[in-house]
Amino acid sequence: MTTATTNILGINVSAINLEQALSIIDDWIARRAPHYVCVSNVHSIMESWDDPALRRIHNEAGLVTPDGMPLVWISRRRGLDHVNRVYGPDLLLDLCEHSVPHGYRHFFYGGAEGVADRLADHLHTRFPGLQIVGTYTPPFRPLTPEEDAQVVERINKAQPDIVWVGLGMPKQEQWMHIHVNRLAVPVLVGVGAAFDFHSGRKRQAPCWMQRSGLEWCFRLFSEPQRLWRRYLRHNPRFVGLLLLQALNLVQGPAEEGTPA
Repeated sequence: MTTATTNILGINVSAINLEQALSIIDDWIARRAPHYVCVSNVHSIMESWDDPALRRIHNEAGLVTPDGMPLVWISRRRGLDHVNRVYGPDLLLDLCEHSVPHGYRHFFYGGAEGVADRLADHLHTRFPGLQIVGTYTPPFRPLTPEEDAQVVERINKAQPDIVWVGLGMPKQEQWMHIHVNRLAVPVLVGVGAAFDFHSGRKRQAPCWMQRSGLEWCFRLFSEPQRLWRRYLRHNPRFVGLLLLQALNLVQGPAEEGTPA
């Protein structure tokens, strides 16, 4: 299944909405075709602008969803009126609800100690009948080759249809890229902060802030020491580079990879 994309500073962002994302994932599971999903916002676009390896990882993904409202607005301005936000935390909830009648099996990889288990408990309560076949919280250090092989074996034995990866960007994208062909799993989805939001570890921005593109402001005030450098560094550069791209003064790095 081929998905239209739009190039935003070198990243091929999928021109989709949530309903289309669910349909595409259904197709992957039916065909047992291995793919990974990157949820993309200004932060990931700018990190990929600076890092060719990360840009390649995004452009080899099955989907790069417009997780941030600026990416939705850019897509629509380019004539892709059907595009809506495919926000990682919403995708997690919608796909879990969608999974119950289909019998899809889920595995949760990542999060701080205990977060994946709390998330699983919350989702079981919210979606009775949801099949969660395992969780794993890796240590805050690189796994040894032996440990990684054990994790791969553990996930494959659980036979999930979807592995949710909550390691934060760029670790989750790097992990998915390395493991997509080592796991007998058709869908890997990197959802970052969704683990913390839906486990109750962190507060989520109000819906009106999410819709208006101000979620970054809520998160900045919630975690100023961790996030102020990110937003100060990336947001002004994103706007400037986007203006230059609109004027055809920069095209962004050359497109790499072919979306599935």
